[in-house]
Amino acid sequence: MAAPTPHGVPEGLVASCVPPDLAQLLRDRLEAVADEVEEEVRRQVPEYARPADGTYRAHLRAGVVQALTLFVDHIADPRGRGDAIAATYYELGRGEAVEGRGLDALQSALRVGGLQAWRLLGRTAEELGLDSAVVAALGELAFRTVHEVAEAAAAGYAEAQLRSTDELERRRRRLLDLLLGDGPVSPEAVQDLAHGARWSVPRQVAVVALAAGPEHHQEDRPLVAAGALVDMESRPPRMLVPDPDGSGRFGGRAFALALRGRPAAIGPTVPLTEAARSLHWATRALGLMGRGILPRQGVVRCADHLSTLLLHSDEPLLDRLAARVLAPLDTVSEGQRARLAETLLAWLLSGSNVPEVATRLHVHPQTVRYRLRQLEKLFGDALHDPGTRLDLILALRAEELRDRSGFTP
Repeated sequence: MAAPTPHGVPEGLVASCVPPDLAQLLRDRLEAVADEVEEEVRRQVPEYARPADGTYRAHLRAGVVQALTLFVDHIADPRGRGDAIAATYYELGRGEAVEGRGLDALQSALRVGGLQAWRLLGRTAEELGLDSAVVAALGELAFRTVHEVAEAAAAGYAEAQLRSTDELERRRRRLLDLLLGDGPVSPEAVQDLAHGARWSVPRQVAVVALAAGPEHHQEDRPLVAAGALVDMESRPPRMLVPDPDGSGRFGGRAFALALRGRPAAIGPTVPLTEAARSLHWATRALGLMGRGILPRQGVVRCADHLSTLLLHSDEPLLDRLAARVLAPLDTVSEGQRARLAETLLAWLLSGSNVPEVATRLHVHPQTVRYRLRQLEKLFGDALHDPGTRLDLILALRAEELRDRSGFTP
């Protein structure tokens, strides 16, 4: 780790100004100075004001001694790099990240400790009667020391955070794979993986299937921060949303804005161990969106389209049903077939109420009656059979959805 070059005072000037025996004098006083610096840090930085025994105290003491040693080494040899001591602070910074703490406390300790050490050094300079040039050179070395150890700590912190983030993502991906896999889901296994992934286990979840989009889209960031498990590399991309019905984090406009316009289907809310079922229906809904049977844009909630999903859950079987029950319509022209099918569905859904059918279709009631007489000739008594009426509604509803989307089976 390269040490920064001091500003303002060249290394040659430092070497010529500082008495050669000063380094040894300061080294002899190092432990006493370390005591005072440590006490000042513990007094001013709350995070370090812990009981006098324990590992934390030992780390603080080691850090103070190492920094003071680096300063004295710079006096003895201004061109020295102090890599070993910088490595100590690199590990201190890394340790703060691993323990889940911020870097602020360590940086505060460096500022407080550096200032206290400089005060003590100023006292020594007065005792020895050092002139202003030497004091300036020593100040430059003090600045260099604090800057070096601060940079080393920041680098260690950043590296640990990066590794921690990568590891956290891997653990969350494993958890998501377990929850959305084909095999049985053990609650114990979920708890173990969730603990390692720092993920709070919810009672219920919903899975979101996303339409394909730009590779570097960042819509998952706010959702991950809110607790979603995300896999944008799967096909289709998917998100597992915790407690979707009990929180506003994933609802309404906020959720749509987070997706930045990308079409998405939200599966039904299910218990956590049944998340794969929610994914199944979300994926099916996304496919129907792509075909136009469900709205192509925006966020589609499976809970709002359960009948459509049920109707298209086995499309080959649906096609067979339609071919059988709608066969009488195959005997008329294409244009007439469309008008009769529309009238028949409206009549079935309105409880055989002719005026209501006329209003719904924007035609005269006599037109409705005329078409119904044609349908009576085609279907006969089957129009009044409850089982056949249900089959007709299913087949005609599926046909209506397909006609709207322009899809031909």
